[in-house]
Amino acid sequence: MKNEKLGIVDVGGGFRGIYATGVLDYCMDNSIRFDLGIGVSAGSANLISYLAGQRGRNYVFYTEYGMRKEYASMKNFITKKSFIDLDYVYSTLSNSDGEYPLDYPAIAESSMEFIAVATDAETGDTKYFDKSNLKQDNYDILKASSALPFVCEPYPVNGRLYFDGALADSVPVKKAFELGCKKVVLLLTLPENTVRTPNRDKKIATLIRKKYPFSAEKMEHKYDNYNKGISLAKKLAGEGKVQIVAPDDTCGVNTLNRNPESLKKLYDKGYQDGIKISNFLENYTA
Repeated sequence: MKNEKLGIVDVGGGFRGIYATGVLDYCMDNSIRFDLGIGVSAGSANLISYLAGQRGRNYVFYTEYGMRKEYASMKNFITKKSFIDLDYVYSTLSNSDGEYPLDYPAIAESSMEFIAVATDAETGDTKYFDKSNLKQDNYDILKASSALPFVCEPYPVNGRLYFDGALADSVPVKKAFELGCKKVVLLLTLPENTVRTPNRDKKIATLIRKKYPFSAEKMEHKYDNYNKGISLAKKLAGEGKVQIVAPDDTCGVNTLNRNPESLKKLYDKGYQDGIKISNFLENYTA
C-alpha cells in the first residue's frame, strides 16, 4: 500500500460550475473520496459542500437560489456594487440559521485537506486559504475566492481585500502536487481544448486598474495563466498523473447565465462524466 495523496482541483467558472457539481455528486454516490481539494472561485463552494458530504446541496444553489434577485441581480450591483451578493450566498443561506446550512461539524471532522484560492486585491499575490480559516458561520474565504473583479467588490478577510482566485492561480494543479499529491483529478467547466483569449480579461482589467493596479495586471494575463495551467495538466495527464474531467459542450451556460434548462443539462453532463474518475482510480491505491 502506498501512502499517496489523491487530489481534486475545481477551477470554478460561475454558473458553469454546476458541471462540477454533477461530477462531485457522482463521487459522493460512488464513495469516491479525496485527500486534498483545491477550489477556485465557485469551485471552492462546490468542494466545501462535497467535503461536508451534502450531496445535492450545490445543485439547489445553482438552480433554485441562483434565480433569486437577492443572489444575483443588477439591483445588487447598483446598491451593493456587487452583482452577486456573496453575503447572501455564503452567510444568509449557508449559516446555521439559513435555508440550507453548511454542515460545519462535518467539515471540521473530515480528514480531507481543503484549499480556497484567492487573489490579494492590493498586491495581486496568490492567497491559499485552508480549513483553519473556516469557522462555524464564517465562510468569508469562500466569498473572497468568488469575488469576480468588477462584477463584485473585493471581499475582506482579516483586514485584507481579496478578488477571485482565478486571477492568481486559475488552474492550481501544480499547487496540488506541491502539497503532496501523486494523482489529481482536474474539474474544468469549459471544454478541455478551449484556448482562452485576452479580450474580455483586458476589458475588466481596464475597469479595475485605477483602484487595484496589481490585480488589474493579473487580470490582464488571466487568459495566459489559464492556458498554461491547462497545458501542464494535459502533459501530466499523458503521464497518468492527472485525469481531466471537462464538458464537451457548455449547453449555453456562461459565467453569469442562469437558464434552468441549460443548467440541468450541464449538471447531467457532469454526473455522467464522473465515470472517468472511476476509471482513473481503478488501479490507484492510497
